[in-house]
Amino acid sequence: MKKSLSIKNIKISPSVTLAITAKAKKMKSDGEDVISFGAGEPDFKTPEHIRNAAIDVIQNGNIGYTAASGLSQLKEAICEKFKNDNDLEYTSENIVVSNGAKHSLFNALQAICNPGDEVIIPTPYWVSYPELVKLADAVPVFVEALEEYGFKYTRENLLKAVSKKTKAIILNSPNNPTGAVYTESELREIADIAVNNNIYIISDEIYEKLIYEGKHISIASFNEKIKDLTIVINGVSKGYAMTGWRIGYSAANKEITKIMTNIQSHATSNPNTIAQYAAIAALKGDQEVVNDMVKAFDERRKYMVEKINNISNLSCKEPKGAFYVMVNISKIIGKEFDGIKIKNSMDFADYLLEKVKVAVVPGIGFGVENYIRLSYATSIENIKEGLKRIERAINI
Repeated sequence: MKKSLSIKNIKISPSVTLAITAKAKKMKSDGEDVISFGAGEPDFKTPEHIRNAAIDVIQNGNIGYTAASGLSQLKEAICEKFKNDNDLEYTSENIVVSNGAKHSLFNALQAICNPGDEVIIPTPYWVSYPELVKLADAVPVFVEALEEYGFKYTRENLLKAVSKKTKAIILNSPNNPTGAVYTESELREIADIAVNNNIYIISDEIYEKLIYEGKHISIASFNEKIKDLTIVINGVSKGYAMTGWRIGYSAANKEITKIMTNIQSHATSNPNTIAQYAAIAALKGDQEVVNDMVKAFDERRKYMVEKINNISNLSCKEPKGAFYVMVNISKIIGKEFDGIKIKNSMDFADYLLEKVKVAVVPGIGFGVENYIRLSYATSIENIKEGLKRIERAINI
């Protein structure tokens, strides 16, 4: 008789974004002219000084194992970054360097959660949050972050979701998939709720560098109480065009950091040594390359928002950060195009890919049905052509 499989892990869903991206890449490799708005990664080349740092350590350095939680030099660079950028004082004992920010999130949830604990997640959410919570034997509790409220938690909705079982609140600003950025006053409201109810904050700040108005504020910077309750998650993937290098990091109190380090020491040991040296170059090197990327993203953002809002039956809010636009397709649902009935966001995504060779991510992957997500981490030429095709597809 065949042995049964893991009851917990068999229920974990695959990533919708990765599935759509993989399908689009396969079509492209087969010679089809596909334009993809699915990718959650910058289309820029990793800056030269970062690549050179990796080459140098390969040729001249020690690329053996490092401490499980990362190179001491990299931890020091991360602490310096927190101090300069976020007004946060940490030491190396507060830092764990991991295999991407997703790995940091996994470690954080594993470190704080017990079976039956509840973790509050906003919808729309990044696709992996609910699954990472389930992997930690905890229960995702969803709070609607409605479009009319800027796709953000409101104090009232957040308080309604808080219970005696609430262990943590996931906060993602700038946000994937909506591009929402929380203001200082909104963050202070969330911090007060966390402190008053002794709830951890998992603050995913991976898109910190990609803000188009104002400056990023870390919730952990307000006072020692909220800092002690906050696990800050960040990395080099988005801001430095280093997605494939797989370096993320976390900052937390020493007790949580020790548990995360122990988990990682058995799960993966250290993250890639070469990439760690490259990350030092990213954090300590010239930041003008980041500013150049932000300028390019901003140009694309403005074009995309204006164009979408001029396409019949589509609309969107202007994102304040990251490189995504959530497109409202509620007027599309129920319509028929070229004999194909659109019943939901997945139907619409399939229709666009098959009919006009444009890949988008259906909103259901983020827990909402009446939306699709478009990434503007692609060239302005692709954006113009892709949106032209979408307009054509719904004007048949």
